[in-house]
Amino acid sequence: MSVPVLSAVGVDFVREGRAILDHIDLTVERGEHWALIGANGAGKSTLLALLGANEHPTRGTVEVLGKRIGRVEMRELRTLIGHVNPRHPLLNPLTTRQVVLTGGTGGTELPMRWRPSPEELERADYLLELMGMGALTESKWPNLSQGERGRTLIARALQSDPHVLLLDEPSTGLDIAAREHLLDRIDQLREQHPDLASVLVTHHLEELPASTTHAMLLRAGRVVAAGPADDVLTTDLVSETLDYPVAISRIEGRWAVRTRREQAVGSGGSSHMREQA
Repeated sequence: MSVPVLSAVGVDFVREGRAILDHIDLTVERGEHWALIGANGAGKSTLLALLGANEHPTRGTVEVLGKRIGRVEMRELRTLIGHVNPRHPLLNPLTTRQVVLTGGTGGTELPMRWRPSPEELERADYLLELMGMGALTESKWPNLSQGERGRTLIARALQSDPHVLLLDEPSTGLDIAAREHLLDRIDQLREQHPDLASVLVTHHLEELPASTTHAMLLRAGRVVAAGPADDVLTTDLVSETLDYPVAISRIEGRWAVRTRREQAVGSGGSSHMREQA
């Protein structure tokens, strides 16, 4: 029996006396691509931080390929994980290739006197080509568009050949064309690396790649539903998660959301929930 790529069992996370996560169970197997969906404050990014070995659970266990947080060094676990943060804290104007190379060094800047091996350079160029950035390997980070940065950061996360990719709202700040380009590249990446697992956080179902296989709905730190995407991303369950009546459809693999206006008017939904929907 194979060991799950990620496992969270009975996970609670409490900060300043407030329960951010309440008894979360999640198992991610090789080749599965999970989406974490919920409104602001639902606990999505906190759960991603736990899965990425950036936080310890207050209670319960989190394991990466069978290695438990708290029993092995966090830095060792992070070598198994590729983490994509669209707010990448880069201070120096590195080239696109250099940014990708930092994915194998454990930092955001290149270490002094460090020189990449021919194999590391070859992998960086391969990943940039895969993400549609092959013509921009020498472009400086400040000159890249938001969409180009997003694709570069995914290549960076893959440089160390991780077992799982964590994507924290990768479409943040993108226009429609850039978003669609990014999602197409994520679909292509998943097709070409069938053993890679991933977890993607987003507020918006429209930002889910068609290759999404599973989903977890979070509301106020608790799981509303989790499992195969088509069983979880339904009108009733998403409406319950957002506390607002929405209708979910899926066309050519992609999800769409619209308000069920007759129920929204009848329920007198708050402006806050209108924004979330």
